[in-house]
Amino acid sequence: MRDVTLRAFGDEGTVVASLVDSLRGIITVDSGLSLVAEVGGQVVGHAMFTRSLLDAPRRLVDVLVLSPVTVAPEHQKRGIGSALIRHGLASLEESREPLVFLEGDPAYYSRFGFTPGGDHDFRKPSLRIPDVAFQVFKLPAYRPWMTGTLVYSELFWRHDSVGLRDPGADAAG
Repeated sequence: MRDVTLRAFGDEGTVVASLVDSLRGIITVDSGLSLVAEVGGQVVGHAMFTRSLLDAPRRLVDVLVLSPVTVAPEHQKRGIGSALIRHGLASLEESREPLVFLEGDPAYYSRFGFTPGGDHDFRKPSLRIPDVAFQVFKLPAYRPWMTGTLVYSELFWRHDSVGLRDPGADAAG
């Protein structure tokens, strides 16, 4: 998985691969999903659904974050990432999980039923996340009172994997 992640994410590969290594350590049978796609016995894709929190007015709510979704460059555009996402969401349909959040391209993720989080009174965990990229998928366990701010697990912050950094910010200040 590490090699696939390094190659798929290019310049960001080392950061994302380190995040994946850390996230794999917190996934349990009852908490999250780690899905792998293989072709000819070789790992070619990976998707993770890991635990985070929604800071709702009523109480903290356990939610999932879909990140990252990785497909080896030579296997992209073949439906592998889509299959991983669809399988993961279908697996969660009968779970106690109410919501899945992600940061990503709405043109891609809308095909799976993800919609803008802000349209449903959810607040993103960082101003660095573009509004259009902050998306949510509601599962059957979702209830209308579940609104509020997404709070990423500490690992996303430790690996500086939240939102987009402005590489020119230091030069401007």
